[in-house]
Amino acid sequence: MKLLRYGEKGLEKPAILDDDGNIRDLSNEIDDLAGDVLINLERLAKIDVSKLPIVSGNPRIGPCVGGTGKFMCIGLNYADHAAESGLEVPSEPVLFMKATSAICGANDPIIIPRGSVKTDWEVELGVVIGKPAKYVDEKDALSHVAGYCVINDVSERAYQIEREGQWCKGKSCDNFGQTGPYLVTADEIADPQNLKMWLEVNGERVQNGSTKTMVYGVAHLVSYLSQFMTLHPGDIISTGTPPGVGLGFKPPRYLRPGDVVKLGIDGLGEQQQTCENDE
Repeated sequence: MKLLRYGEKGLEKPAILDDDGNIRDLSNEIDDLAGDVLINLERLAKIDVSKLPIVSGNPRIGPCVGGTGKFMCIGLNYADHAAESGLEVPSEPVLFMKATSAICGANDPIIIPRGSVKTDWEVELGVVIGKPAKYVDEKDALSHVAGYCVINDVSERAYQIEREGQWCKGKSCDNFGQTGPYLVTADEIADPQNLKMWLEVNGERVQNGSTKTMVYGVAHLVSYLSQFMTLHPGDIISTGTPPGVGLGFKPPRYLRPGDVVKLGIDGLGEQQQTCENDE
């Protein structure tokens, strides 16, 4: 299933994409794509989609999951990206958190913070937790995944690297976490470690990678995080980016107002954002 949420920010309704590409409203069936609904996605699979109302027009597509309590990110999880950043491949996953207030819709604008000159892009595979996970073995980890989505882990490199403290302040600005357009349920993704991913800036392909080259795969990451914290339904893990980010260019290249960023992952859909200054 390709599940999504549509409507104005903060008022999104749940929906499902039918085989013809129509958005079908699910709000008479569930309140939201969040919480216990993610534990029991089998219920949604039994619904006759053809009897659901079609959503007309061209509504805003919101984040594909609601009620996210934790937005966990993995740093330097592609060896070639670590190299372009001038850093060693970590001996275990590098964890940091992105504020949940950064989460926005797949095509919502990238908002460049006041004074920023180093806003950067990162296409990433997002993992959405469905079943609570605590002290999970790696062999069982994927059974706790509700599905997958595209994430643009937008980053302000000066805030992230050149300012004191942790990475989170360079990762958590408003609209620094485009999520979706769809939550593609885990049963539709045969192998999360074999997905092509790409990102373009103003029509130029700058990232062209695959989840094959992750240092730590999805099952390992879910298991690893669950040793330190309980993962709850709706929590998101953003699993790292392949090479081609602006920081890695010589000289570095960063986003400016009016730039258009387009990105996608096989089977998970595409995003497109226009960059604009914060007011």
